[in-house]
Amino acid sequence: MKFSHEFRLKENGGPYLLFESDGIFMRLDFFKDFLRVSLIRYQEDLLPTWSVDPLNNCPQSGRDKLSIEGLETLTPEIKISDGVLLFHAYGLNFRIELMNFRITAENEKGILYKDRNGLAYNFDGELGDGSVHFTRREEDQKIYGLGDKSGHVNKNGRSFELGAGDAMGFKAEYSDPLYKHVPFYICENHAGSYGLFYDTYSNGRVNFGEEHDNYFEPFNSIRYEEENMIFYLFTGTPLEIIQKFIFLTGGIAPVPRWAFSYCGSTMEYTDAPNADEQLRGFVKKCGETGIKAGGFWLSSGYTQIGDQRCVFHWNTDKVPDPKDLSDYFRKHGMEIIPNIKPAFLTIHPLYAKIAENGWFLHYRDGSPAVFPFWGGFASYLDFTNPDAYSFWQECVRDALIQYGYIHLWNDNNEYDVWDKDVYANGFGKETRARLIRPLFSFLMARAGREVCLKETDYKGEAPFMVSRCAIAGTQREAVTWTGDNFTDFRELRWNHYQAMTMSLSGFAFYGQDIGGFSGPSPSRRLFLRWLQYAMFTPRFVLHSWKPGEPSTMPWLYEDMMDDVKRLFRLREKMAPYLFEEMNQCVKENKPLIYPVFLLQKDYDREADCYMCGRRILACPVFDENQNSVHVLLPSFSDWKLRGTGKTIKGGTEMDVGCLPCDLPVWFEKA
Repeated sequence: MKFSHEFRLKENGGPYLLFESDGIFMRLDFFKDFLRVSLIRYQEDLLPTWSVDPLNNCPQSGRDKLSIEGLETLTPEIKISDGVLLFHAYGLNFRIELMNFRITAENEKGILYKDRNGLAYNFDGELGDGSVHFTRREEDQKIYGLGDKSGHVNKNGRSFELGAGDAMGFKAEYSDPLYKHVPFYICENHAGSYGLFYDTYSNGRVNFGEEHDNYFEPFNSIRYEEENMIFYLFTGTPLEIIQKFIFLTGGIAPVPRWAFSYCGSTMEYTDAPNADEQLRGFVKKCGETGIKAGGFWLSSGYTQIGDQRCVFHWNTDKVPDPKDLSDYFRKHGMEIIPNIKPAFLTIHPLYAKIAENGWFLHYRDGSPAVFPFWGGFASYLDFTNPDAYSFWQECVRDALIQYGYIHLWNDNNEYDVWDKDVYANGFGKETRARLIRPLFSFLMARAGREVCLKETDYKGEAPFMVSRCAIAGTQREAVTWTGDNFTDFRELRWNHYQAMTMSLSGFAFYGQDIGGFSGPSPSRRLFLRWLQYAMFTPRFVLHSWKPGEPSTMPWLYEDMMDDVKRLFRLREKMAPYLFEEMNQCVKENKPLIYPVFLLQKDYDREADCYMCGRRILACPVFDENQNSVHVLLPSFSDWKLRGTGKTIKGGTEMDVGCLPCDLPVWFEKA
């Protein structure tokens, strides 16, 4: 009966319980650090997962979403009385009303987690199509996570698209969606904190109070297209929840030491007819100015045929000898990370071959699905087709690795597929592509990482994979960045909030395009302030596309080079510390930069300062006309102000002067 589903215990497996009501199943799996809840309406349509991978050994074709491999189970003592299931786990008393399966978890402070009164799940289409989940909301709750979402660190009161897109020039204060698909968030309320991770790649929407309904108490909600719903419930402090989530999704990939040094990039160089000369000129200019660079992100202009970009095609008019170019950079201590895209334009020399083999996303009749892409039309490679996956790896090997390009920048991989009539191979089980859109970006990064590990000798250093689009689990294959940001003083602050949101979503290595990717050139003041801020972020890359204006390079303002070089020298001194702290993050499943409140519960969630590793408190200047920073030193330690050696007691509130030409303000644990 609609709106009234009485569940009965069908199977007690000890570490799991299975309930059934009119062909609808609810399953509870008890693990050491979290609870898994599964609503299964169509067993045969239960899609695999690539996000959950605690042993970091997920098969290419995915992992069964109900698998327990690599997860330590527990068996709570349960009691069922008068239609209510009771048990104690994770320091909480759980109560589940078997009528409509409403879950409540309480501790000594009160209700920590609760499904909404009435109907909390979409059992029989009462709440529309796909999966729906409503949970109880407290007015002053705090919400963190969801990937690269815009706005303040605390997302309470807002709603967001669950999806990813190419959002060039986005506004970090309010634009949505952006580049990441991470349906994981932390809710902090009066009783403590819990985390929810929904194991899906579907489009949808999450709401934290923007939506109201007269007939129900205040609620949070999530809706997405996939019919079956699997979610994980984490408890603990926000930091503990992040660690548990990172463990569940396979940990964090190590990052090579050179990637913490300054890396250059601009579309201007590779779009130029004399790209080779421009690129070598970058190396020469670094030498002349004393700027130490660890690498260069090679934009896609090197692949052009006319004005079209054809992945894996070397334009030898622009770059006559790709091998000699990579050797030249490596001789000068720099690595090159070439840009690659997963869409093949219809004019691409390889297009007919790929189409003939059925390796593209396709319509029901097997013909390639075609989409607007970079000034033309293109088809996306289907990474869920094993032969297409292998073909991509062959292209990486033959077009890049053999010429010395052993790191990859996976770009424009959000897969802008909305048409319900577009299908993917699904590793032998045909699937609507829109149900798994961001998964293709993960498989793209994984395919590249695999072939680079196989075909090259890293001498103990990890391959450096970058992916613009990301899902939960991408962090074990690739690093990311916050996409094509906009040059503006206001964006600097909102980009910082975005970075903190990334850290609360399980990512360790990321950052922004320093100075902004699109828009006008940064002013002199903004340029220096952005460098000061980025000094303590993992990714230190200047990258831009500013037609008609000079690229954002270290020598953008020649008369400021003394100030700029001083900042770049500081970054190079910081790099070993960042590398050391990153290795610690890999061991402990922790973020590298993060809000202070992860260590001190009563600290301001929206504070300008933030932790960099275990020992440094970074204190940037974000406002255009500001020449000092106001800092409340965290009380969990005493601190030393940079350059003074003076110890200051934790809890002290103070102002520290900082001009744009100064080194940034930071404190180190005493």
